[in-house]
Amino acid sequence: MPQQSVPRPTDLVVFGGTGDLSMRKLLPSLYLLDRDGHLDPRTRVIAVSRDGLTDADLRGKADAAVQGHHAVRVAEPGVLRRFLDRLSHVTVDVGGDPAGWADLAGVLDPDRDRVFYLAVPPMISGAICRGLADAGLVTPDARVVMEKPLGRDLASAQAVNAEVGEIFTEEQTYRIDHYLGKETVQNLLVLRFANVFLEPLWNSRWIDHVQITAAETVGVGGRKGYYDTAGAMRDMVQNHLLQLLCLTAMEPPASYDREAVRDEKLKVLQALKPLTGERVREDTVRGRYGRGDVQGSEVLGYLEEPGGPADSTTETYVALRTEIANWRWAGVPFYLRTGKRMDRARSEIVVRFRDVPHTIFPGAATGGGSLVIRLQPDEGIHLTMLAKAPGAGALRLRSVPLELSFADTFATRAPEAYERLLMDVLAGDSTLFMRRDEVEAAWRWTDPVIAAWADLDLVPETYPAGSAGPAGADRLIGRTGRTWYEEEQPR
Repeated sequence: MPQQSVPRPTDLVVFGGTGDLSMRKLLPSLYLLDRDGHLDPRTRVIAVSRDGLTDADLRGKADAAVQGHHAVRVAEPGVLRRFLDRLSHVTVDVGGDPAGWADLAGVLDPDRDRVFYLAVPPMISGAICRGLADAGLVTPDARVVMEKPLGRDLASAQAVNAEVGEIFTEEQTYRIDHYLGKETVQNLLVLRFANVFLEPLWNSRWIDHVQITAAETVGVGGRKGYYDTAGAMRDMVQNHLLQLLCLTAMEPPASYDREAVRDEKLKVLQALKPLTGERVREDTVRGRYGRGDVQGSEVLGYLEEPGGPADSTTETYVALRTEIANWRWAGVPFYLRTGKRMDRARSEIVVRFRDVPHTIFPGAATGGGSLVIRLQPDEGIHLTMLAKAPGAGALRLRSVPLELSFADTFATRAPEAYERLLMDVLAGDSTLFMRRDEVEAAWRWTDPVIAAWADLDLVPETYPAGSAGPAGADRLIGRTGRTWYEEEQPR
């Protein structure tokens, strides 16, 4: 992959700049980029909100956010002062008093690049973009960054894309999915397309099935009001898990070029077999966490969480089986699952190889092994294979791991996902961002599943918080004699 230089001096304008996303992710990631020398000395961060803060107020909030971030640990005083000096606040009431737009225009420098980061609900993205255009702030080289969820179905996603597309071209639009910024996700492309030994095996002849898992130990917390309008299907499957599926299953692009990579991802989404009608009953599982024990603490069930209706039918867990209708993957099931309040947090892709066609070791296991790409925790690659257990007497085979830990191998800190993606935005590289047709293709596949759940009145199956999920997920994969990959991750 091409090495990036320090991006040009930029005015990074963050709408929602005092909100949760900005404080938890964006500002700490920008501090880390600054600390590691990836920001031009003239780059500034302008937080936009309705809060009426002074620059000093904003810097105080940012100071606490940076120093409390797990990846920062101990902030370097000189770097922290330099970073905080980059920050300023502008009050803008979108749809309200137009004076705020003039104030924003007054702080932007015509000699800097402009990036507008919309860390806001998608329904106001269009209004913000129109406000920027009416104030004359959209230059030909300006870029806009949009956070997920991009709509709640195909129609709303198309509406948001159309509104933003009236102001910004597709080349100027960056739809972010933070999973694509993870080091292991990017290494998946290198693993597949820079190593000759894997490609001959990467097809239906040698691969039995693929599992993609994103599990969290946390619940909805204070987000129940939002989450109850989304659920796990919209919040995780439609974007994060389908993007991981695309990178796992895509054909080799002609080059590591943004359009070539995104073209191949789109083809995977277009080849996904639809899940409709009775197939949804057979090939999907909805779950919802109840009371339980998570890491030694009793927690509330989803229906008891404050901030939403007590009779909600929203799912906090989804497992599903799908297939890709093309030559490479015909007949290979892809199992996707995601859930909150699980027994442990992990995100991983498991490629399960077929058994050997004939074993010469009577009574021995014939497993073909698994390739596990761990996104979190402990980013790395884990290959299981059969080997002879030491000892005299009968030949005994045992499954053993070959481990690649990124932290141990490269002896360097892996950047946070938002660090990499913010760096790409500032550098004008949209390879790891979703194109409009990708987003809409994902919704086009997802919408019928959600509609069928309602038509079939498929209510979520309750699972205890702190468990591995609903029993239906085991039945889903177990129908064909398969099991979920549950090997304990190294700590």
